Amino acid sequence: MIVVAGGTGRLGSALVHRLLTAGRDVRVFSRGLTGEASAGVDVVLGDIRSYADVEAAVVGAEVVVSAVQGFAGPGGVTPRSVDRQGNLNLVRAAERTGADVVLVSLTHAAPDSALEIAREKYAAEQALRASRIGWTVVRSAAFSELWIQLLEDTARRSHRPLVFGHGQSPVWWVSVEDVAAEVARLTLDRSARGRTIEVVGPDGLSLEELARKVMLARGWSGSPRRVPPVALQLGSATIGRVVPAVGRRLRAALAMDSLFAENVAAVDAAAGRRSVDDLLASARPA
Repeated sequence: MIVVAGGTGRLGSALVHRLLTAGRDVRVFSRGLTGEASAGVDVVLGDIRSYADVEAAVVGAEVVVSAVQGFAGPGGVTPRSVDRQGNLNLVRAAERTGADVVLVSLTHAAPDSALEIAREKYAAEQALRASRIGWTVVRSAAFSELWIQLLEDTARRSHRPLVFGHGQSPVWWVSVEDVAAEVARLTLDRSARGRTIEVVGPDGLSLEELARKVMLARGWSGSPRRVPPVALQLGSATIGRVVPAVGRRLRAALAMDSLFAENVAAVDAAAGRRSVDDLLASARPA
């Protein structure tokens, strides 16, 4: 039995489909707030922030996959409560049952990262590596589909997407389907235990370059609109204090200007992964 925490999310649902196609028994652990579980899976409703819920979900598991994120979502989730504490609950429960854990993390996860979720993912990685169980860490770049959607949503009637900050640092955008394929492979491969794998896309583009590609693919003229760093800083210090989720997004936008400035080290940029151009070409015109 493979348990997928966050199995109804963007990544989790794609992963569950691949595991079912491989003929594996799958249990989805989810709050049930987004998406729907695939047919033929066992579903356990619960909250990763509750150790009792996690412990009940992993009973009988051979492998537990964490595809959760606390960056955004309803119910007061935060990177600390989900990406750190929630994953610590998974590790602790897996230790009790003897299950392996595959943790989906982020490229550039580090203890001193400017990005809160990257710091909390790193803390979860460290706890997993220090555990007594078999582990694999999969560090993923930003999802192409998510950011393409965000740019399209911010374009609205003007057909000019919003670029937050300078938007000049390269990001190795990767398709969520390619991440799901790699996570599924590593979940089923016991020889991958004790390894950290970086999963990125085939080409690095800045946020502004991505926005321009979206505009070109949709036939939109003009240039992207820009929210300058000073506006992000002001918003983070004002509305961001009142609405923490908004503050996280604004601080993340500021962090992106420097976070991805350096190349990812020791990445696995396998041939055949979907490029941004491929995704835009296959998408239905807006």
